[in-house]
This record gives sequence, C-alpha cells and structure tokens, in this order.
Amino acid sequence: MGMPEVEDQAADTPEKADPVPSRLGAVLVRLVVVVAVLAVAGGGVWLVTRATAPVASPMTTEIPALQVVAVPIAVGSAAPDNATVAGGGAQQAAPEQQNQQQTQPQNRSNADLLGSWASKIAPVTGVPARALVAYGNAELAVRASQPGCKISWATLAGIGRIESNHGQYGGAILGGDGRPSKPIIGVPLDGSPGVKAIGDTDGGRFDGDRTTDRAVGPMQFIPGTWNRWASDGNSDGLGDPQQIDDAALAAGRYLCAGGRDMAAAGGWWAGILSYNNSTEYAQKVFGLADGYAKAAQAVKVTG
Repeated sequence: MGMPEVEDQAADTPEKADPVPSRLGAVLVRLVVVVAVLAVAGGGVWLVTRATAPVASPMTTEIPALQVVAVPIAVGSAAPDNATVAGGGAQQAAPEQQNQQQTQPQNRSNADLLGSWASKIAPVTGVPARALVAYGNAELAVRASQPGCKISWATLAGIGRIESNHGQYGGAILGGDGRPSKPIIGVPLDGSPGVKAIGDTDGGRFDGDRTTDRAVGPMQFIPGTWNRWASDGNSDGLGDPQQIDDAALAAGRYLCAGGRDMAAAGGWWAGILSYNNSTEYAQKVFGLADGYAKAAQAVKVTG
C-alpha cells in the first residue's frame, strides 16, 4: 500500500532511558517512559483522544494499489479534472461552509444535500456513498478554509481507492459511522525492499506495533504524520485516523500545505508526490481522479 511522506519524525520519537542496574529500577523506568509517551501523544495534538490500540494483523495479498492501472501521463504536464461537489471545477464551496475549518456541515440541510449528492455519484463511480460523503465534506471544509487550494473530492477519492479501497481493505466493511469493521493497518515500515524504515513513534497506539510504525486507516497515515495533521471531520471532538471523515479531511489539509493550488498541474503533482513519492502512484491517482470527476459531471449534465 502507498504511504504518506513522513515529516519531522525525529521530533516524535521519545528518547530511551539510561540503563538501571537493578531489575526493579529498570521496570520502574520503563513504566515512567510509557506513561510519558502516552502523555505526550495525548497532549501533543488536542484532537487525538481516541486510542484504538488495534492488533497488528497478518499481511494480505489484497493490495488495492495493484488493482489500479497507471495512466501514461508525464509528471506536471496536466491536472485531472477538478470537479467539485457542487458540479464543475469553476464552482466554489457553498457559502455556509466559509467559517468551518475542520468540521462536517453543521446544519441538517447541508448534510442532506451532501448525502443526496453522494447517492447519485456512487453508482457511476463505484465509490461507496459513505466514502463519497467523507471526500465531499473534506473538499468543502478545506475549500472554505483554504480557497486558493481548490482541492477536489475526486482527488481524495483517488487516494482513498489506492490506499484502502475506500475503507474496505482486507475485507473490511465501511460502516455508517465512517469506520471500517476492522482496523486498517499497513505493512511494517521495517526497511524491507521497497519499504521505508521508520521506528515506532506511537508505542503501538495507532498501529498495534511497538517495533516499527505502520500506516493506518482509510487514507493510510503514518502515526507521526497523523500527529501533525490530525483532523475532526465528523465533528465529534476527536481525531481518529481510522474514521474516514477525519482521515479525508486530514489528507485534504496535507495536500494543500504550503499554499498549493491543487487545480493547477504543478500544485497537483507536488501534492500527490508529497503523499507518496512515486510517479506510478501519482499516475494511478491521476487516472482515478479524472475518471471520477468526469463520471460525476455526466450525472450532473443528464440530471
């Protein structure tokens, strides 16, 4: 599976305690370190209060990225169709969203409109309606807080398809609450061929692995990266990388970092390659995003 690029990992890694001669002293030191790590993890990002403590699951041969064909397009030559939830790429987020930075639509009418839109788009894109709601909500929230970025739900959906098949990786079922039926956890980042080497930064809190980090959730965030971009997309006061509204919003904010314009070719490719520094990965996201956008616009045109 793909994985976001890691930033500032060293700052998230606790220092090891000096050796203690007595066995009892060593045990006490370990306890103190564990408590300190948990305190830092809980207090470093205010939103992150949910610790799912998943069990690191066995590997599966069902890798969503392998099921997607890369389109033959040169890096930086074009951006995919930038359709929005409202329709065409020139349209902007609804005015009601302008004061919302990290929240789901606050009134019932907006939520109903988003749900209605998703129910129409799901059949023509093959993206589950519940996942579309998350991608669409993330687009609206990020466009409201960072209008210059012009992020599209279709790009987020392309990433979600490659990373976890929209929260359905390894046989998981995406529930109505936006959480997969079982935690989605990637391969150990242990330096194996084709895999980065990233030591444990979360004490297994998010990935169930106390030896190395693993990417987690529908958008496959590395724990250290999640600590920086944790978001609350469903307005429950928590930031949970396994919850697709939270994860999609965090992904949107990550892609828009540094004032990127995700509707421009240069900005789009820079954003995707920051998420996973692989040309083939970006070409796959491009094909998916462009296809999703065009299919959605066709539904708009035909009513």
